[in-house]
Amino acid sequence: MPQEIERKFLVTGEYKPQAYAHSRIVQGYISSVRGRTVRVRIRDERGFLTIKGASNESGTSRYEWEKEIPLCEARELLKLCEPGIIDKTRYLVRSGQHVFEVDEFYGENEGLTVAEVELSSEDEPFVKPAFIGREVTGDVRYYNSQLMKHPFTTW
Repeated sequence: MPQEIERKFLVTGEYKPQAYAHSRIVQGYISSVRGRTVRVRIRDERGFLTIKGASNESGTSRYEWEKEIPLCEARELLKLCEPGIIDKTRYLVRSGQHVFEVDEFYGENEGLTVAEVELSSEDEPFVKPAFIGREVTGDVRYYNSQLMKHPFTTW
């Protein structure tokens, strides 16, 4: 079973000058039930369908399945999604042997910027860039499926 192992952090410093790529992401959730989410994503001009399982106790690891789908189908599936859309720009920043995905949110989540790093094991060491702040791995408030229901600007 494919596993996603990642750690998530708040961003407290400047990251854009270090980014080697960025893309705009709009996504919605067909199902945002805790423990099994079904996400539709448009990243630039490509569509994706993703299914995620429940996180482990630490919130670091969970099942993830993702397939690219035609853009026109992704646009149609977004119409079936639960209320609330996640709109963000993702910046990719290298740090040591890893890439941090830094998400700058818009709309009702304006003002929130988080960074994630994917790992091959939960205890894999990595180099934290200077812009990394407090770790929020496992804090469900920062899951995109929860930000859709309880946006950052309402906290």
